[in-house]
Amino acid sequence: MEFDEVVRKRKSVRSFKKKKASWKDVLEAVDSALQGPFSGNHNHLRFLIIEDEEKIERIAGLCEQDWIKQSKIVVAVLSDDEHLEIHYGERGRIYSRHSAGAAIYGFLLKLVDLGLSGCWVGAYDDEAIRTELGVPHHVQVEAIIPVGYEDKKIAKKPKKKLEDALNWEKWGHERRPSIFEESDQDYRADK
Repeated sequence: MEFDEVVRKRKSVRSFKKKKASWKDVLEAVDSALQGPFSGNHNHLRFLIIEDEEKIERIAGLCEQDWIKQSKIVVAVLSDDEHLEIHYGERGRIYSRHSAGAAIYGFLLKLVDLGLSGCWVGAYDDEAIRTELGVPHHVQVEAIIPVGYEDKKIAKKPKKKLEDALNWEKWGHERRPSIFEESDQDYRADK
């Protein structure tokens, strides 16, 4: 699949077929996530793969998302904040969130490329999820991602238009140039 097609097809899927995703595909998605940018090139992330149906049911309850039970595989994305704090102090926590977000997006895009679906779940009781998964206190649970094959085809929700997301030179300046307009400034990185 072409990159733009993958990006535009990605959506949050909350209804899965009973068919389980292959290990090979899940591991490929994790490997893709690990190719993303990491602050200072410090890869502080871990991926916890859950297949146990009873554990998935408990996770669904802790997330208050009953639909998670349909998934045969759930991936928890974890980050070791202590590792980045050693290098960057308190800002390490912020950098950790940035890196985790980039990795999660890479993971979700690879799922689409492989014909799979997922949903980035971030609403849960942190301590309860950490306890359920046996995660140490210094490690953050960044996301819970149910993985599977989309069951009910749903339309992708509309996203913000490009022109509504842009500001020029400073916040609030919403000049809307024509796509054919040539800029009077050279913004290329190599200049």
